[in-house]
Amino acid sequence: MKRVVITGLGAITPLGNDAKEFWKGIKEGKCGIDYIKSFDTTDFKVKIAAEVKNYNPEDYFDRRETKRLDKFSQYAMIASREAWKDSGLDREKENMERVGVVIGSGIGGIETIERENKKCNEKGPDRVSPMYIPMGIINMATGNVTIDLGAKGESMAMVTACATGTHCIGESYRMIKHGYQDVMIAGGTEAGITPLSIAGFSNIKALTKTEDINRASIPFDKERSGFVMGEGAGVVVLEELEHALARGAKIYAEVVGYAATSDAYHITSPAPEGEGGARAMKLAMKDANVKPEEITYINAHGTSTHLNDSCETQAIKTALGEEASKKVMVSSTKSNTGHLLGAAGGIEAIVCAKAIEEGFVPPTINYKVPDEECDLDVVPNEGRNVEIKYAMSNSLGFGGHNSTLLFKKYE
Repeated sequence: MKRVVITGLGAITPLGNDAKEFWKGIKEGKCGIDYIKSFDTTDFKVKIAAEVKNYNPEDYFDRRETKRLDKFSQYAMIASREAWKDSGLDREKENMERVGVVIGSGIGGIETIERENKKCNEKGPDRVSPMYIPMGIINMATGNVTIDLGAKGESMAMVTACATGTHCIGESYRMIKHGYQDVMIAGGTEAGITPLSIAGFSNIKALTKTEDINRASIPFDKERSGFVMGEGAGVVVLEELEHALARGAKIYAEVVGYAATSDAYHITSPAPEGEGGARAMKLAMKDANVKPEEITYINAHGTSTHLNDSCETQAIKTALGEEASKKVMVSSTKSNTGHLLGAAGGIEAIVCAKAIEEGFVPPTINYKVPDEECDLDVVPNEGRNVEIKYAMSNSLGFGGHNSTLLFKKYE
C-alpha cells in the first residue's frame, strides 16, 4: 500500500477567494453569511446565505470562457489552479497520464438550468443555448479541470449530496493508495445560491429563516433552526509519498483513513442515533489503524439542523466511546461558511490539513445556548492552540450517504 499526502490547497469560499484568506477567516472567527445579493429575495422566506464575495469571473477567465462555464465549473477551476500551483507540480516534468481528477458537486450547474428553462418556457425551445448541457451537467467541473490542467489520468465526478467533497477526496486517496495514480486533484464545488435552489431547500424546511446573521448557522446550539446555504469550492492535491519526497514537495498532512457507508433509512433524515455515521468513523479508524483516544479533533458535518447535530453527536459517542468522546474537540466550521453542500467536504479537508499543520483547533463561532443533546466539546467561539496528531472530517448527505476522512500529522 502506498502512503498518501496532501501537497496542495485551493479554495474559493464565503470567507475569502483563495485558501490563504479562507484559513485566515477561519482562524479569526469570521462569519461569511450576509443578505443574498445575487437575486431579489422579496418573495422568499429565506433572505440570507454565504455567498462568495467580490467575485468577477473575468478576473480568472476571458469573456468567451465566462459565457461557456457555469459558475460551479468556474469555482472548481479556480480552486484547482490554486491547489496545483501551491503543490509545485510541473506539467512539463510530470507523467500527466498518472494525474487524475475527482471533483463533484451536489447540484451542479443549477444557475444555467434555471436560466435556460426560463428561456425555453418563455421564448421557445430554439432559444435554449447549445451550451446548456455541457454547462449544466455535474461531471463538467472535473472535465473542465482536466482540460485546463492537462490531467490525463482517471477522472470522474461523484455525486453524494452533502457528502460529495469528502467522497471525492476519499476515493482519490484510494486510487493512489492502491497504485493506480501518482497524483489526484480532488474536492467539491457548488454554486447553488439561486432562486429555485433556495426555494427548494426552504420548502423542505432545511434552511433557517432567521435574518440574524450571527445566529443563523449555529451548529450544536439549542436554538439552531436549519442550515445556511453557502457556495464555493475546495480542492486538494493528493500525492503518493515517495513521489512527493522525490521532488521536495511541501507536505501539509497525510491522509491515513477513509470510509463510506449508507444509512439505508430515509431520503433526508439521518438514521437513528447516527448509526451510519458511526460506522463510517469506525471504519475510517480501522483503515488507519488508529485508536479513538488518539484523535484530537473532529471537523463535524455540523449543519445547524436539529436532527443532524444531535444524531452526529450520538454517532461520535458510539464511534469513539464515552471516554474518548469526552476528550475530543469537535467544531463545525459551517458556523463560518454556511453549508457548501457538495463543496463542504473539500473546504473542510483544507481546514483539517491546516489545523494539523499549524496546531490550531478552529472554533464553532456564534455559539450561545448549550444543548444537552449535543454535549461534546464543541470549541465554543474561541479556537485553541493544540498540537494535533490525528484529525477527522465527517460529511453526511441526503440519501443516507456518510463519509469520513482521517488525517495525520506527517512524520
